[in-house]
Amino acid sequence: MLVEICANSFESARNAQLAGAHRIELCVELGMGGITPSHGLIEKVCNELSIPVCVLIRPRSGHFCYSEEELDIMIRDVKFCRSIGCAGIVTGVLAEDFTIAMDSTARLRDAAGEMEFVFHRAFDWVRNPIDALQKLNELKIDRILSSGGNSSAYDGLDRLQTYLKNSGEITIMPGGGISLNNILAFKEVGFTEIHFSAGRKRQMLRSVPFPMRSDVGVDEGIVMVSDLEVIKSMLLKLS
Repeated sequence: MLVEICANSFESARNAQLAGAHRIELCVELGMGGITPSHGLIEKVCNELSIPVCVLIRPRSGHFCYSEEELDIMIRDVKFCRSIGCAGIVTGVLAEDFTIAMDSTARLRDAAGEMEFVFHRAFDWVRNPIDALQKLNELKIDRILSSGGNSSAYDGLDRLQTYLKNSGEITIMPGGGISLNNILAFKEVGFTEIHFSAGRKRQMLRSVPFPMRSDVGVDEGIVMVSDLEVIKSMLLKLS
């Protein structure tokens, strides 16, 4: 089973490679669902690691309906990723009625060229996922990252299996809440790829002078990192 690690830093990406994962999705700010990493981080990971890198293309947090200006930024980021040899990009654009934004997605697909194109968990918001699968097949999308319309992929397992049966040429990759306790369930029903972060919190500072974030209850002395030993344990579980 192919294991993709959702890596939010160079350290997380390096841990994924050291543990033996097969691919990473590179992003930052997982607490907001992930946004596009800096060009510097993308370049460092691609230059210094050998693991295939797919980059999240999401210019901001929040919904997945993007303005023309935001779409232009996304296309520029896609072209940058292509120019430095990234394996793929991960993105998703919806219309306000929660259908696939076909024109915007096609433009991003064109900009990606030969790179792999992954439609991310924006798919979990679509009103008619089977119809959306057909439309994404028409656009030659390679993979869909989905939790089966739930906050946890395990809770969405039945729906994910329905997607798998109707996926056409697209690979369905479960992601969201994958852990040692449930990872085998996905392998046992026929999924060939899986996505998780293996994240753990690390206390970096005991205290900070004052909060820089508006989020209530966020400890800014803590960072999240993909844990080397957790990734190894999950790979061993799948072997």
